[in-house]
Amino acid sequence: MVSTLTIHLHLPGCASLKEKRGRIKPLMARLHKEFNLSVAEMDLQDAHQQAVIGCALIGNDHAHLESAMHTVARWVEANWTDGDVIEQRVEVVM
Repeated sequence: MVSTLTIHLHLPGCASLKEKRGRIKPLMARLHKEFNLSVAEMDLQDAHQQAVIGCALIGNDHAHLESAMHTVARWVEANWTDGDVIEQRVEVVM
């Protein structure tokens, strides 16, 4: 099974792609380190004030995967202060 978390972020006041990358790269590195999951920017790469981050975990227990991704989603809401979380979506597929 594969569990994914898609996070749509708003980065107010971000004036360039370089500034945007400087804000989301530390978030992606911290998610990878803290939760041992794969993380990548998946959409809106050319938008200055928005980003879509994708996280993925592989495992064999549906409940564990779903719970782990909801934990990550709550962590982002509570700890990421460089912008706003517009939307988060968790999916588990076989």
